[in-house]
Amino acid sequence: MRALFLQYYERIGASYWFIPSIMAIGAAILAFVLIEIDLRVPPDAFGDNPFFFATQPDGARSILSAIGGSMIGVAGTVFSVTMATVVFASGSYGPRLLTNFMNDRGNQVTLGVFVATFVYSMLVLRSVRDGGSEDIYAAMFVPNIAIFGAIVLAIGSIGILIFFIHHVPSTIHISNVIAGIGKGLLRDISGRFPKNLGEPAEDQDRANILWQVPACFRSDAADDALLAPYREIAADYTGYIQVIDYETLMRAARDHDIVVRMNCRPGTFAHAGRILFEAWPSERVTDEARGALVAAIALGQTRSVTQDLLFLFDELVEIAARALSPGVNDPFTALTCLDWLTAAMSELAGRSPPDSLRVDEDHKLRVIGGSMAFAGYVDHSFGHLRQYAATDMIAAEHFIDCLARVLPACRKPEELRALHDQKEALLALARKGLDSASLETVEAAGRRFDQQLAHPRLRSAHRGTFSSHTPEPTA
Repeated sequence: MRALFLQYYERIGASYWFIPSIMAIGAAILAFVLIEIDLRVPPDAFGDNPFFFATQPDGARSILSAIGGSMIGVAGTVFSVTMATVVFASGSYGPRLLTNFMNDRGNQVTLGVFVATFVYSMLVLRSVRDGGSEDIYAAMFVPNIAIFGAIVLAIGSIGILIFFIHHVPSTIHISNVIAGIGKGLLRDISGRFPKNLGEPAEDQDRANILWQVPACFRSDAADDALLAPYREIAADYTGYIQVIDYETLMRAARDHDIVVRMNCRPGTFAHAGRILFEAWPSERVTDEARGALVAAIALGQTRSVTQDLLFLFDELVEIAARALSPGVNDPFTALTCLDWLTAAMSELAGRSPPDSLRVDEDHKLRVIGGSMAFAGYVDHSFGHLRQYAATDMIAAEHFIDCLARVLPACRKPEELRALHDQKEALLALARKGLDSASLETVEAAGRRFDQQLAHPRLRSAHRGTFSSHTPEPTA
């Protein structure tokens, strides 16, 4: 259930109705408050102050009608421009970027300001009365303070309109689009990698944890051990996994005293019958336990950036791949994406992947999760873009230079190996897709990579890891 609340919270944040609705309700409350204040303040309370000078009902209606009518008209224009921007961005940069523009707070607040001003003006307009009768409900009433509030909101709306005119072209500028994705990726890496699920096993306690892994969950188990009874827990619905509530998952495993192996991650496409979890021992996996485990998963029709780190990588790769397509042929946009991927890889380098064995407070094994190492992220980002960059000299050269810029951040031989393998794979493709002159430029970048890899600070980390042809630094 908690996973569904997290999912709904994200959907609300990406909607164009929530913030405008809240602002409209706030405007209605403000209108009622100021009208009540006007009922208790005499018309001449402010003396001859021209800002609060008591106006006639006809003049008050004219002011409020002008403000309300113009605001709803501008709100319709703002909505039309926003939709046109979303359609343009989706068609130019990729449909997966639609969520980024839907999450834009500037567009939501702009639409909300104009809607709120309209609602406020209409409610205040309703309170204006001409009088002409001794009945207290028919006596003349002009809410001067509330009218002044409508004028203030109208002036503020003009400022918001100026902001919106600047905000729209700034939002669809490709460099700003890529920078927004890249900054979000860096924030997620810092905040969510590695993702804690229970308490990680300490190094000195890891030997005491390994024996708790059921034989059927060991990769080196004998064939008869693989037949040990465990229960497979399949999905009930179809869609992409948007949220995994790790706390609920750990609590369910602890409450039912079972060990759960995860076969999914955020972004995985699940369908009815797909195995999400494997739980051992099977006799403890009751229907209640199964329901608790499945409740930790929230599915949706699209992938989400809430927990899916790979989705942000895919957005950068998609923009770069479109830019390198023959129909667009914009390598410099691809270079910008490679720069942000380089920043992300440098942030990931040196970080230890999350321990797949997760224990509870009593140091009992509860969840066996899957984790992706640095090499997996490199292959998912640079590797997926390799086939597009290899056929363009500018992109291929920058591709290798970006890999070289990640080298100083690496601390482990396997990280250096992953970057070296990507360089070699790109050169292999470039030799098939580029002519001699362009290929020489790319191979020169490869030699610069090898020289960077042979730097004394890195040499000790990869001693014996690579073949002997790796050049040593020259004097």
